[in-house]
Amino acid sequence: MSLKQRYRDTIQPKLLKDLSLSNIHQVPKVMKVTVNRGLGEAAQNSKSLEASLSELATITGQKVQVTRAKKAIAGFKIRQGMPIGCAVTLRGDRMYAFLERLINLALPRIRDFRGVNPKSFDGRGNYTLGVREQIIFPEISFDKIEAIRGMDITIVTSARTDEEGRALLREMGMPFRSN
Repeated sequence: MSLKQRYRDTIQPKLLKDLSLSNIHQVPKVMKVTVNRGLGEAAQNSKSLEASLSELATITGQKVQVTRAKKAIAGFKIRQGMPIGCAVTLRGDRMYAFLERLINLALPRIRDFRGVNPKSFDGRGNYTLGVREQIIFPEISFDKIEAIRGMDITIVTSARTDEEGRALLREMGMPFRSN
């Protein structure tokens, strides 16, 4: 059973009861997932940008946007408009497929993994986690990468509080660390 189907059939009714909500539309749901990677060295090394674009496209299954510098910073040798990173926004079926792979395949492959930080919520029910290595995803071959780079993954939910967001992600199978 896919994560989307499981959300509709079991997670949504359970959250409706657990959070004591009166309407099915009040139940928190995942709106979008953004995956981004900042590449400071892309200003000097355009090859690293191309490698990152292809890696993120392979991981997410979607075309990657190049993020550009909004203003010039002389100390970092960056001019306005230079490429300094890349980002992908996932919605719908691709989002659920990515979340399922992240929770069930990628996170358990992290070395010395004890769970993700349960405090990484932003106060509005959205969760962000940083991944140090792209090789935890099974789509990435260790032989084909030029350097180990991390990425930030933000899960945007419709939850109004951190507790609602935490309950939603816990039901989806997110392995939170128990301190």
